[in-house]
Amino acid sequence: MSRTTRTREDREDMRGLGANERAILERIPWAPGRRLAASIVRLKMRLQFTGWLQYLIPVPVVVVLSLFGGIAHLLGVTWLAMALLATSALLFLVVVFDIVTVKWKIRSPEARPSRYDHLDVFDLFRARRSCRSYQTRSLSVDDRAELLASVRTQLDIPTIGSAPLRLEYIAASLTVWPTVNASEFLVAIVPKAYDRTAIIDVGRTLQRVVMDATRMGLGTCWIGPGADHASVIEHLGDRFDPASDQIVCVCAVGYRSRYIPLFIRVFNQRMNHRHALDELFFSDFDLENPIDPSAPPFSRFGRTFEACEWAPSSYNGQTTRAVVATDRDGAVSAVHFLATTTSRYYAPVAVGIWCANWELGCETLRIDGAFVLAPPDSAGEQLPRHDVTWLPTGGAANG
Repeated sequence: MSRTTRTREDREDMRGLGANERAILERIPWAPGRRLAASIVRLKMRLQFTGWLQYLIPVPVVVVLSLFGGIAHLLGVTWLAMALLATSALLFLVVVFDIVTVKWKIRSPEARPSRYDHLDVFDLFRARRSCRSYQTRSLSVDDRAELLASVRTQLDIPTIGSAPLRLEYIAASLTVWPTVNASEFLVAIVPKAYDRTAIIDVGRTLQRVVMDATRMGLGTCWIGPGADHASVIEHLGDRFDPASDQIVCVCAVGYRSRYIPLFIRVFNQRMNHRHALDELFFSDFDLENPIDPSAPPFSRFGRTFEACEWAPSSYNGQTTRAVVATDRDGAVSAVHFLATTTSRYYAPVAVGIWCANWELGCETLRIDGAFVLAPPDSAGEQLPRHDVTWLPTGGAANG
């Protein structure tokens, strides 16, 4: 087979796949294996964006357990066969239950979750978890009004950069993954021309809205790569101009449901791990010397370090770090926020979320400060990448 023919067939194999999927599949040297893998990826994408993948992921496990149970029975290992077949049957029943109650929404009514008005901001950070399964009812009129008031308030806060930022509200069942039954969303939109600072501002501004929503008792979920932008743009209508706008991410908002598909339960558990503070905060840009947040002068910031530790990030990548600088008198003089990956979108969004959590913590402790952009010569592609610096003002940070 000629190289031209092979290249043409490769293009056919990869048609309809995203850039990341193509890059991974192109590493497979054997053409039949590459075609099989491409078919599997297409099936996965089809199931993902028709809303079935969340429920069907356990099915291969059911099949394998049943197969091994049958083999054990043929071999006369009765106890093992019974254990495997019983586990397979139980898992199958869970899949059926999830489809009936979540996919088909045949279930008893659920109460509205309680508000968190009694929590301080630091406990609120700990209480917030990404919500990936929502009740079937929409937000109440009062809750929607309070949420949109928060959007307006946070958009009025001066941004770090100069690019305009919008948070558009959509009430529709968008095509998203792996979140289920979400029907209300906030869509972050910035100018089409890439501006890293605008992406950071999205993280900072939307995170402040997310924390307001959390205090209201609402569930929220940041969705980046799991959102089908064609679906989002369709529902935005004339609020989106493809010639001048781009979508950075969406955030699902609604009432948390107790009905959660098995896969999402497992997924949620894996997303709860957080790095320790000594893996996140350092005294040097080489990220080799961690600070002790409980020791002066850092202790002045109390649980603000913890606030950043619990900041959400895409697939829990935890790609942000901070360098806490001190002056000659030993007082904190600056906090530099750095990205540790080259991601053009999810890393700067995560930096922005850290900025929001840091300033919310400082606001609670009445420590004044302001964000400034890192010098241009420090914002190259070399990692870690210095994006933003927080500077204390008024001397409050000195204790």
